[in-house]
Amino acid sequence: MIERTGLILEGGGMRGIYTAGVLEYFMEQDFYAPYVIGVSAGACFGASYLSRQKGRNRKVNIDYIKDPNYLSLRNYMKKRQLFGMDFIFDEIPNKIVPFNFEAFKDAKEEFVVVTTDCQTGTPVYYNKKEDGENILTLLRASSSLPFIAPIVQYNGKSLLDGGIVDSIPIKKAEHDGINKNIVILTRYGNYRKKKSNIGWILEKAYKDYPKLISAIVRRYEMYNETLDYIEGQERNGSVFVIRPSVPFKVGRIEKNQKKLEGLYKLGMEDAKKEFTRLEKWLKNS
Repeated sequence: MIERTGLILEGGGMRGIYTAGVLEYFMEQDFYAPYVIGVSAGACFGASYLSRQKGRNRKVNIDYIKDPNYLSLRNYMKKRQLFGMDFIFDEIPNKIVPFNFEAFKDAKEEFVVVTTDCQTGTPVYYNKKEDGENILTLLRASSSLPFIAPIVQYNGKSLLDGGIVDSIPIKKAEHDGINKNIVILTRYGNYRKKKSNIGWILEKAYKDYPKLISAIVRRYEMYNETLDYIEGQERNGSVFVIRPSVPFKVGRIEKNQKKLEGLYKLGMEDAKKEFTRLEKWLKNS
C-alpha cells in the first residue's frame, strides 16, 4: 500500500514542532513511509522518526527550550549563533537525550537531508546510505539558518539551511522516483512568503558568497512556486497534505513552552483526524 511513498518534511524552526506531533502519531500507528526527505527542523524530526524514538522530538525541543544553551542571546553574544548548535547537535544527541544511531542505521527507509551549497547557491542532497555516519553534521548543516548560525564545512563544501533553496523538496522526491507523496507543511492556510529587503545586510554578511545572496533574495519566489505546485497536485489527488488546521502564533525562534506544546498536540490531533483518509488515499492512489 505504501510502496514508493514519500514523506516530505518542511522546516520552519520551532514551528516544526507541529511536524514532530504528526510524526509522533505516525509512530504510534507504526506508519513509516519508505522514503523520507526533510529540511532543517523537518530533517531533525525525521531522523528521530526513523530511529523509532517515540517522545524524543518532544523532549528535546520542548523540555530543553528554556535551557540557555539551546536558544538565547547569550549564545549569540558568545558564538554569533542564537541556537546553541554544539549543544543541540552534539551534547543532546550524544549525552543528554541519546539518539539511537543503530536503529537509525538499521531502518530500511531511505532518508534524504537537504542543505544549501553557499558557493553555488544550489541544493545539495545527502542520503542515509552514503552519508548516514555523519547524520548529526548533516542535520546541523540543514538547520544552520543565515545570520543566526555559522556555515558548516562538510566534504569540501560550505553549507547552510536547506530551506534557502528547496524549502519543501517534493520535486526532489519525484526525481527520485517517488510518485505518492505526503507533504507535512508548517504554515496555516494559503500562506505565501513576501519579498524581503535584506540585500544590503546579505552583502555585508556573505560578501564571499554572491550566489548564496542571490538564492536568499529569490527564496520567496521559490517557496511560493513550490506551494502553488503542491496545491495543484493536492487538488488533483496526486499529493496528500497535512497542514495546521487552525491558526497559531509560534515563531521560528519561539521559546514559550505552552505555545510549543499546543502546536505539538495540534500536529498529533491533525494526524489522527486525517489518518483514515490518508490510508484510503494510499490504497486508491
